[in-house]
Amino acid sequence: MEDARYSFVVEWLDPHAGLTFRYQLLYWTGDCSIEMYDIKNRRTFLKKVKVPTCKPADLYIGATITVFSRQLKVVEYGDNFTEQTFQQQRQYTFVLVKPKAMAYLGKVVNAILKSGFTVAKTKMAVLSAADASALYGGRGDAALVAEVCSGPSVGLALVAENAVEKFADLMGDADGSTPDTIAAHFGAVCVGSASADDVSNELGFFGLPSVSRLADTTLCLVKPSAAEHLGLVLDGITGSGFQITGLQSFNLDRPNAAEFYEVYKGVVPEFNMMVDEITSGPFVAVEVAGSGSGGSVVEQFREVAGPIDPEIARVLRPDSLRAKFGFDKVRNAVHCTDLPEDGALETHYFFKILQEA
Repeated sequence: MEDARYSFVVEWLDPHAGLTFRYQLLYWTGDCSIEMYDIKNRRTFLKKVKVPTCKPADLYIGATITVFSRQLKVVEYGDNFTEQTFQQQRQYTFVLVKPKAMAYLGKVVNAILKSGFTVAKTKMAVLSAADASALYGGRGDAALVAEVCSGPSVGLALVAENAVEKFADLMGDADGSTPDTIAAHFGAVCVGSASADDVSNELGFFGLPSVSRLADTTLCLVKPSAAEHLGLVLDGITGSGFQITGLQSFNLDRPNAAEFYEVYKGVVPEFNMMVDEITSGPFVAVEVAGSGSGGSVVEQFREVAGPIDPEIARVLRPDSLRAKFGFDKVRNAVHCTDLPEDGALETHYFFKILQEA
């Protein structure tokens, strides 16, 4: 891919006019430059400019990238050369982390990310018997169908070169006999797409309602800048005695992001940068419940998240999430609910209001 030029068709939804605009986006891998053409009006929209935050791994069908505060959805390949190059290198596969494996969720996700996959989407949902049969009934494994609808499970849409085969190798044999695989370490905790033909049907999982408790919980957002640490953050949550009762990936536009962060407007000088960060790419919202030991889950989890400034966190709370994975006060790995009375408000925003939008 070195010093190559690729072409994509992207769409941008104007939040004010409610209109969708289509552009041809040209991307140069040598210096991460982008040029855009307005397809309808047949004119240059953006002259060639470096966008270092946009990496080749971010470009695949269905991805959302941010270019100068505009969220662009990649909908098509722009030419045959790009299509032939990217079809194998940006193949999708679907992985279901089974209900019995929630204790290992963070470790499984970390193993997936370390193996070179991109998590394009994720969601926690409950499969009905009919849903489970629609996804896996064709495999002729009644035990698998019964197992995956026994409680909440987490679906992952993964992107990588030859993703279906790559995940099968990472998963290993179900009996754990293949060394250095997920099955060898944790058992048969996941089920991946059996073939490329199965992926489209299995991605229907993301049409299911997101599961959440919406009571006595707090919110954690794993920010775009911490995407590579998603598994470690999730493991840090459960390893601290909390339960993950809801989980879903999102892309927020600026109006929704500003609405969510409105309480900070005029209070913290980094407000605009906070909006820029959370809209710079996909992030994961996590509903967190306490361990049942009493007290406010909001206050307890705030201790696990650590001080807002990672530099201060590394001194005062070196084991906190922000100390381990944060860069600065804006790219500080996670957002967490600050006030006990806001726990229900913030979890409702992502797991109810945005679900109904």
